[in-house]
Amino acid sequence: MARNLVFCLAICGWLLGCSSADWNILNQKKTKHGLQITLRNYCESWRMNVELHNIKDFEVVPEECVQYIGKYMTSTQYKVDSQTTIDESTVYLATSCGLKKDGKDAWIFDIDDTLLSTVPYYKKNGFGGNKLNSTSLQEWKNRGKAPVLDYSLRLFNDLKGLGVKIFLVSSRNECLRSATIDNLVDVGYHGWTNLILRDSDDEGKDVQQFKADARKQLTNKGYRIWGILGDQWSSIEGLPSAKRTFKLPNPLYYVA
Repeated sequence: MARNLVFCLAICGWLLGCSSADWNILNQKKTKHGLQITLRNYCESWRMNVELHNIKDFEVVPEECVQYIGKYMTSTQYKVDSQTTIDESTVYLATSCGLKKDGKDAWIFDIDDTLLSTVPYYKKNGFGGNKLNSTSLQEWKNRGKAPVLDYSLRLFNDLKGLGVKIFLVSSRNECLRSATIDNLVDVGYHGWTNLILRDSDDEGKDVQQFKADARKQLTNKGYRIWGILGDQWSSIEGLPSAKRTFKLPNPLYYVA
C-alpha cells in the first residue's frame, strides 16, 4: 500500500512538472535536426506560421497555446508589431504612391481588428480557444463598444488629409450598419467614402470572394486602389488586388 502511494505521488509530481513553464511538446519532442521544442517555442512558431499563412482554416487556437496567444494579444509586442505595419504603410504612402488627386485615389480598410478591436470580446471568451459563437460575437458588436486601434486611426486620418477616398469593406452583416457607424464615429473615425457590408445577396460567397467583388466594383468605377489594410488574408487576397497590401497581426481566429 505504501509503495503504491509513493508511486502515485511520483506520477503526480511528474505531471505537475509537465504543466510548468518549461513543459515541452510531447515530453521534449525532438525534431529531425535534434532541436528540443518547448511550449513557448511551439506556440510562437504556431503564431508566426498563422501570420505567414502556412497555417490556415483553424477553428480554435491550440489548447496548449491559448494562454500564450492571450498574452501576446494584450502585450506591448502586439502593439509594436501592429505599429510597424502602419509605419510601412506610411513609408509607402510617402515614397511610392503617385496620387493623382483627381478623386479616384482609394484605400480600403477592414474593420474588425483593423480599425476596431475585438480583443475585449475574445478576452472574455477564451482568447480563441473556444469555437466561435457567431451569435454571441454579433451581439457584442451590436453594442458598439469596440475600442479604437490608435495606430490605424492615425493612418486613416493621414489618408483623409491627402484626399484619398477611404472605403471600409467588412464581412459584418448589413444588420450591424447602424451600430458599426456609431462605434466608428464614437472612437474618432469619420469622413470615409463608403461602408460596404455583407447583405442577403452575399450569403453564398465566402469572405474573400465578397471582398474581391467589392474591389471589382470600385475599379469598375475608375478608382485606383493604392492599398488595403486588414488583419485577415481573406481581406487582401483575390483579384483585383491593390497596388500594395498590409496585414496586421491576428492569431486569434481565421476568416476564409
